[in-house]
Amino acid sequence: MRKDIKASCQKRLSRIEGQVRGLARMVEEDRYCIDIVTQIAAVRAALRRVEEEVLRDHVAHCVEHAISSGNKADQRQKITELMEVIGRSDR
Repeated sequence: MRKDIKASCQKRLSRIEGQVRGLARMVEEDRYCIDIVTQIAAVRAALRRVEEEVLRDHVAHCVEHAISSGNKADQRQKITELMEVIGRSDR
């Protein structure tokens, strides 16, 4: 992973960690259910953005390297991995 992407992801994940702690407090404090659900949606959206950033970097680095290497087995493996992870993220 490129250093700038890694730093960006770590920063976002720290923020998400704080959001999740806030959610735990909201549940503990018996906050209004809709407010909790709204915050859960915000956390999921933030995680999706991190996932997209990591996938974008993976394509730009790992998949691109496999393509430029000319190694057909490596190319197939990277594409298969990518398709599997994209398929899982839709669930």
